[in-house]
Amino acid sequence: MMLVLGLAAMIWGIGHLMKAPRAARGYMLGLLYVGVLAVQVILPAGHPLREATGGSAAPWLILGGFGALGLAYALGLRWLKARAVEKTSAEAPAQDPGKFREGELERYARHIVLRELGGPGQKRLKEARVLVVGAGGLGSPVLLYLAAAGVGTIGVIDDDEVDSGNLQRQVIHSDARIGMPKVFSAQAAMEGINPYITVKPYKRRLDAETVSALLEDFDVVLDGTDNFETRYMVNKACVAAGKPLISGALSQWEGQVSVFHPAEGGPCYQCIFPEAPAPGLAPSCAVAGVLGPLPGVVGSMMAVECIKLIAGAGAVLRGEMLIYDALWGETRKIGLKRRESCPVCGAREG
Repeated sequence: MMLVLGLAAMIWGIGHLMKAPRAARGYMLGLLYVGVLAVQVILPAGHPLREATGGSAAPWLILGGFGALGLAYALGLRWLKARAVEKTSAEAPAQDPGKFREGELERYARHIVLRELGGPGQKRLKEARVLVVGAGGLGSPVLLYLAAAGVGTIGVIDDDEVDSGNLQRQVIHSDARIGMPKVFSAQAAMEGINPYITVKPYKRRLDAETVSALLEDFDVVLDGTDNFETRYMVNKACVAAGKPLISGALSQWEGQVSVFHPAEGGPCYQCIFPEAPAPGLAPSCAVAGVLGPLPGVVGSMMAVECIKLIAGAGAVLRGEMLIYDALWGETRKIGLKRRESCPVCGAREG
């Protein structure tokens, strides 16, 4: 009998060293137990193998009975704990989404002392729900700064995966996460910065069939994509839902930012860009190139506009476009007007 117990201890110890799951080690011990019982039942009395494993099935049956009782007790205790947790969760009052938890006030202290933001503005940030379309060059700084600022719920949608060519400018990702879906890489970075926020990753391509339903869950949308088809689609959905759209764009050394919100009297994206440019006139960053820090500058501006919009601080770039020329270190701002013939917002009351 001691031989079998020693063998059982060896199986458990080797499994532990190999980091095998406890369940797998348990199955191995169960197979050993069944084998020993089979030896005791099948082989005749006095057989050397039967004598080496105890000589009788009785002590093994008694041991198995105690083991079964212990397992039943453990499973019953686990079930009772699960029921207790479930009942406690059901009876617990819903947490106020705007209530700060311990440690948050110190985290946001530099915001709270700003006269234009203060405690009420920070509370509005915590209650806000923001959707960021794209987790690339512009999405990276937007997501990082919105997370650090304490925006309560941040959704991010992107169907791409991290590759080495992204890391020159997409600072939310890392070399260790090459091959990981961008939304999950971004989620890891955001939660690493601020564990008090909720991140909702959507690993899929935004399409016309789902964009309206997705926007229902959010208050503000930031578009950091690099193709006109998606920009027009997001703009149309935001206008239909009456939600503000913060849009950024990049080209080599230059970037631009604006807030499109026809419901508050401003133009929409298609008012300013009625048609997509002809192929080749507005090449993507992959074709034309882009300065690495430029998305950081423009994306940070987008995050600033989002925070101001949510908190009601200052004046957002509604009806205006801020243009930044990194090559010559210049910024300029131009006025934007609604276009009455716009097929998206022209027939709407402004």
